[in-house]
Amino acid sequence: MKAPLVRALVVDDEPVARAHVRALLEDRGDTQVIAECGDGRTAVTAVLETSPDLVVLDVQMPELDGLGVVRAVGPDRMPAVVFVTAHDEHAVKAFEVHALDYVLKPVNRIRFNAAIDRVIGLLRAGSAARAQALAELVDRGPAAARAGADHLAVRSGDRLLFLRVADIDWIEAADDKVRLHVGRAVHDHRVTMSQMEQRLPAAMFVRIHRSTIVNVGRIREFIPWFQGDWILVLADGTRLQSGKSYRARIRELMGGS
Repeated sequence: MKAPLVRALVVDDEPVARAHVRALLEDRGDTQVIAECGDGRTAVTAVLETSPDLVVLDVQMPELDGLGVVRAVGPDRMPAVVFVTAHDEHAVKAFEVHALDYVLKPVNRIRFNAAIDRVIGLLRAGSAARAQALAELVDRGPAAARAGADHLAVRSGDRLLFLRVADIDWIEAADDKVRLHVGRAVHDHRVTMSQMEQRLPAAMFVRIHRSTIVNVGRIREFIPWFQGDWILVLADGTRLQSGKSYRARIRELMGGS
């Protein structure tokens, strides 16, 4: 039996951004956009009147911003929320108002779908699973959001470095650990690539090879390579090759369908 469509409300004061998010949702096939709003006050009314399952909500809007919308509706009555924001620091505030995820602008299809997949999974698992996820966010609070999304603790000899995640250029697999490239510095971190991928903000990093993760903001150029693979040239000139299993991610990254 096919699962019912997830009813979504899209809120953004920029018509182009709103249309982009709507198109991404409609392309999925498992969501239905029931309404759009261009400001926070209208969004509050729409949430209360239409009772959507999911709200994709812009953080920065005039008069009443996205955070204000959640507070006006009330966290207990607010549907599942995915924030869309141009500024990473808003991620911490998103956790404070029980958002289940956030996506950075400009919205990338891969990052967006990963966030929506997670939320839909929780919705379909039932209210208990969603409540547990929200409870975990509340228990850990903003400090956990900062540790998980903004910084990474890495042991280097007798020192424990506290690296800004945004400063990491790319990551490569190295036996039973990963190697973090931060400018000219290289730091080993004893986790698997899969664990590293889960820890990093999906809006900022993409895995392009089974042994390579790259900071999207560092990519300067895409060069076609053999048999559909690509060479990604970073801002500092580093060249990284994509893998066969990750071609779809590269196409999405370049704005393809």
